[in-house]
Amino acid sequence: MYMIIPNRTLIIYKPGFFLYYLFYIWLFTFAVDIYFYMKNFVVLILVTILSFVPGVLFAQKKSKIKVEHTDVQRYNAKLGKDKERLIGNVVFQQENTRFYCDSAYLNRKKNKFEALGNVHIIVGDTLHIYGSHLFYEGNTKSAELYDSVRLIDKNTVLTTDHLVYNRKTKVAHYDYGGKIVSKENTLVSEKGYYHTASKIFYFRKDVVLTNPDSETYSDTLIYNTNTEVAYFHGPTVIRGEESIIYTENGWYDTRNDLSKLLKRPSLSNSGQIITADSLIYDNLNFHGLAYGNVVISDTVYDVMIKGKYGELWDKKGISYITDSALAITYDDTDSLFIHSDTLWVYFDKEKNAKKLLAYYRVKFFKEDLQGMCDSLAYTMNDSTIRLYDLPVIWSGPNQLTADSIAIVTTNNQADSLIMYNSSFIISTDTLETYNQIKGKNMVGYFRNNELVKINVDGNAQTVYYVREDDGYLIGINLAESSTMTIRLKDNQLKTINYKTQAKEVMYPEKELAPAAQKLKGFIWKEELRPKEVADIFNANGKEETPETETLE
Repeated sequence: MYMIIPNRTLIIYKPGFFLYYLFYIWLFTFAVDIYFYMKNFVVLILVTILSFVPGVLFAQKKSKIKVEHTDVQRYNAKLGKDKERLIGNVVFQQENTRFYCDSAYLNRKKNKFEALGNVHIIVGDTLHIYGSHLFYEGNTKSAELYDSVRLIDKNTVLTTDHLVYNRKTKVAHYDYGGKIVSKENTLVSEKGYYHTASKIFYFRKDVVLTNPDSETYSDTLIYNTNTEVAYFHGPTVIRGEESIIYTENGWYDTRNDLSKLLKRPSLSNSGQIITADSLIYDNLNFHGLAYGNVVISDTVYDVMIKGKYGELWDKKGISYITDSALAITYDDTDSLFIHSDTLWVYFDKEKNAKKLLAYYRVKFFKEDLQGMCDSLAYTMNDSTIRLYDLPVIWSGPNQLTADSIAIVTTNNQADSLIMYNSSFIISTDTLETYNQIKGKNMVGYFRNNELVKINVDGNAQTVYYVREDDGYLIGINLAESSTMTIRLKDNQLKTINYKTQAKEVMYPEKELAPAAQKLKGFIWKEELRPKEVADIFNANGKEETPETETLE
């Protein structure tokens, strides 16, 4: 079966029209997708232009408007040449579309009419358009409606005061404000386009999308009524029950309450702000994934967590960051930087950070305090940092080690520390000699960021190089006691007080072998000490083994 196009020799088979229609729908959807990257209205204009291609290529015969019914039909020269007046229950028909109104002016020669009062257009089986005033061009199949206009397409309702709908392109658009209701979603904008075949809306200027879970404000938004997914481009704010999202590109699945945000989006709730190169957030499960240059900021405790990948669970109050993970606690004069393989942050009900956990290969840096361990816990409510698994702390010339160490801070400054089991403090005396304090447990006290006092409880031992004021070495003092108190000045050991009877011997340097000048378990780890912030990202290297010949 075929048809001959007037004034043309080209023969077109009917299946070709169906293939063209499928191609056009694909083209429109493809253009919507690439619009975000072109950042230009040109794509939508291109689609509109291309929609006229069938008329150019196929030069179809123009279908005439038919009058199906009217109560009164009048011809009057005063109406104008080729015009007629139709009054009462007027019904027009063109192809698969019917037009209803109270009255109309019809121009059969120009194949157009003007309809007045209770205008109702039915396209196919599902599309209904209502208004008070209609101008319809039968040749271009363009309908322009005014006053209380409604377009209803199944579950989607568009209302505006001025609407243009083209039956060829299947595109309706408004330029002076409109409102769309689709299931639980309501959208308003200054300008809008609706492609009735693909069920896709395109909104521009002052766009607001509202549903029971959130409100979205955007400059440009594309909404698919079938999938209920909104795509936005340009500055966009999504306000949820407990969070605010800012982005400049991405999409929001209103049906599943799921967002994918691009171009450095941010998510904030209470005192917490999360930014990343891209975010995926599940509002139903309060779960988010963050990719690239992730930053979690807590404005209450002045804590920032950074890394290349992160996850958060809002309801549980948990977030974690990995890959170049870094935690920063800010202070006006000196900030603390913590690095590990993975950082976990726990938040209270007000979304304020309450605990920071660092796991594996932990290093931290502060101008007056540095350290390393394999796991660390920092609780904000008591301002205590706890180090586990081979912890080492450096403070000035002092190196402190134990099975575990707790540092109590005040205003981000070290106030005291507690060392549990196998406690060992080494302090440089010269390049080759070291003062040493060893015991079961120790408690140290800081003043102005300097270690000033140490209480040793259980199996206390010391190696102390006694010198004159000019630095001349008098001898090496070895002492043992169950408990002792050591006082320091300018980070140097000054006095030792024994609370119980002590065993104490002063040796001339020549009478004490170098190995005997070091207590058992002595390991100097200065090469692992971070000298600047960048050093906390360096691998710890091979662990040094204790010297075999040391003082028991």
